[in-house]
Amino acid sequence: MLSGKNILLGITGGIAAYKTTFLVRLLIKAGAQVKVVLTESAGSFVSPLTLATLSKNPVLKNFVQEDKESVDWNNHVELGLWADLMIIAPATANTLSKMSSGTCDNLLLAVYLSAKCPVFYAPAMDLDMYKHPSTKATFETLEGFGNIMIPATSGELASGLHGEGRMAEPEDILTFLQEYLSNGLPLSGKKVVITAGPTFEAIDPVRFIGNHSSGKMGYALAGVAADLGAEVVLVSGPSHLSAEHHLITLIRVVSAEEMYQEVHKHYDQADFVICAAAVADYRPAKIADQKIKKAEDKLTIDLVKNKDILLSLGEKKKDQYLVGFALETQNEIENAKGKLKKKHLDAIVLNSLNDEGAGFGKNTNKISFIDKNLEIKTFDVKTKSAVAVDIWNEILKRKDA
Repeated sequence: MLSGKNILLGITGGIAAYKTTFLVRLLIKAGAQVKVVLTESAGSFVSPLTLATLSKNPVLKNFVQEDKESVDWNNHVELGLWADLMIIAPATANTLSKMSSGTCDNLLLAVYLSAKCPVFYAPAMDLDMYKHPSTKATFETLEGFGNIMIPATSGELASGLHGEGRMAEPEDILTFLQEYLSNGLPLSGKKVVITAGPTFEAIDPVRFIGNHSSGKMGYALAGVAADLGAEVVLVSGPSHLSAEHHLITLIRVVSAEEMYQEVHKHYDQADFVICAAAVADYRPAKIADQKIKKAEDKLTIDLVKNKDILLSLGEKKKDQYLVGFALETQNEIENAKGKLKKKHLDAIVLNSLNDEGAGFGKNTNKISFIDKNLEIKTFDVKTKSAVAVDIWNEILKRKDA
């Protein structure tokens, strides 16, 4: 959600400034471009060199930047126009008061007054300062200007007191920004359930029946849904992948039965469900308590059918938009249409092992999207991240059509 955003971070002179190194790192990790502006006193609390190294941009403090050979002007107007978001953290009582009155006696305040983007501020001060009537009046004035407060928390303060006024933690600031940006997005306020990866069906404590699914397609779908504002439950079979988006709850399972149970726990509250997992159709009828020793030339294992997760969801579907996946090797379109109808789906995503670039373990996929009216749209080979965008675009076109 922050990927590609230009973020201007203003740091003022408070002890909480040391936390901004972690904040810069989190913003960069989230894909943002970050530039840092310090007040004169902020440099006493956090190293400009550290911030420059982490942000990969020079740290600015004064209007004029001089060296032995030249004099450069730090253009506050250009900085204000560059930013998609501006964050002032920590925001001291002194700086907040100047922001509310329009005082402009340093580069940070000049940039603030020039900014055309949303401005967030994270107050940080001692308890008595935070509760003072003038501070309350400052907050009200800034709110009237359209500035957005990232509320302070309660905890141990630099004075030794315990109470309100502690700057929000970097992780909480990041979450606050992401939740702000998610408002108004196509899936904001919606719940999405996605299955991903393979299932492993145990033979004995060592061996299992499984498949080559990596989970990449399901994880990509979850990431796009979260970026569109959805609260996502990702039920994943064994996979080395991770889901770090704050709107994604990752539930790891192993067997088809475990996946069945977890999906049904969340199904009734879901608005959209995409079953992208490669679920084993069969499991051993009996799991050996001990490792099966190699003895005879042949080993026969009795298999029994697993519950059909997608069919079970289709049979109890109410208002959910339900999407399945079909991986086929022959009669692809007809088999996918049959699955679509039999399992009461709203749409099915078809990929064929006959198509180069499609299949398990790859970073690319080639799909056809088939809706319940049997309208088919076929896409070229793309990365699975791009395929996930295509799939969500098709779903959103049809959900309320």
